[in-house]
Amino acid sequence: MEMVATTKLRRFQDRAIASRPYAEEIAQLLGRMAAVMGDRLSERPLFQPGRGKQTAVLVVTSERGLCGAYNSNMFRVLETWLAANPAKKPVFFVYGKKGYQYLQKRGLEVERLFVEPPLEKLDYRGAKFVARALREAFLSGRFDEVRVFFTAFESMTRYVPKQVVLLPVGGDAAKTDKKQAGDVILEPDVETLLEKLVPRYLETRIYNALLEALTSEYASRRMSMKNATDAATDMQGMLKKQYNRKRQENITKELLDIVGGVEALR
Repeated sequence: MEMVATTKLRRFQDRAIASRPYAEEIAQLLGRMAAVMGDRLSERPLFQPGRGKQTAVLVVTSERGLCGAYNSNMFRVLETWLAANPAKKPVFFVYGKKGYQYLQKRGLEVERLFVEPPLEKLDYRGAKFVARALREAFLSGRFDEVRVFFTAFESMTRYVPKQVVLLPVGGDAAKTDKKQAGDVILEPDVETLLEKLVPRYLETRIYNALLEALTSEYASRRMSMKNATDAATDMQGMLKKQYNRKRQENITKELLDIVGGVEALR
């Protein structure tokens, strides 16, 4: 299992790292467009808090266990957020059976469990489907925001659970200084470009978050299986020593019986 996890980790790690530059560049491009729009962003619902009082939360966990503290660390971050926001009424969208089971046991409302495509077979079309579902949920008027809880991959031994606000579009994507936008000519107009760019921005963020989470899962599983292998090796060595000691004791006992018998015959 350690070898399988290592092989898959390398494959998904390459995909996750390759998706980062595109995600960062499209966020910067959206920021420049938002700076050009200025006050006209108030007319766009995806840039403003929703009308609802609930919060849509996408939680990304694993489908299977045997991955160390990967899921428990994510649940700890989620519990911290829930404790700090008691007035929030979260409705959960879940990727991964472990997260679904955890939320069901706690009696939290799960709106949707994404099962197709499986996280291991995720491609950009799958991320596009998830992003569209979250965008439609936000525009329905039920929610004030959409948050994503996932595990960010930093290195082979470090993967950090984190949360980001997906909607309304904000943060670095919407707070670029207008001076940084530059004096540029856009063709077609900025409204048309922004209309096409925002869905792609959401899809890219979801795609990158899912890839990072999957890479972190296999990094955690690899480390967990390595620790299990080392523990089994140590246990095997300890049991072999006990076996040899018992075997030697039996041999010694048999020799003493033989010597005792010989002495008795004399």
